[in-house]
Amino acid sequence: MGSCTPVVHVYMWSGVSKEAKNKIIKGITKIFEDLGIPSQAVEIIIIEVPKENWGAGGESADEKFKDAKPP
Repeated sequence: MGSCTPVVHVYMWSGVSKEAKNKIIKGITKIFEDLGIPSQAVEIIIIEVPKENWGAGGESADEKFKDAKPP
């Protein structure tokens, strides 16, 4: 592959632990490394959204997934 700087935006509900975010960052970076892109070139931006600001299937996520706990 030629020179590139992938930027990945990850949208998720608020409340995910720092450890889980680090696993996400490492996992996404590994995918690009497997494609021959150096880890230093990969940028990952995590955007946390409160469940009440997220809709799924016509319902707010805080209602639809009220029993879901973040990792």
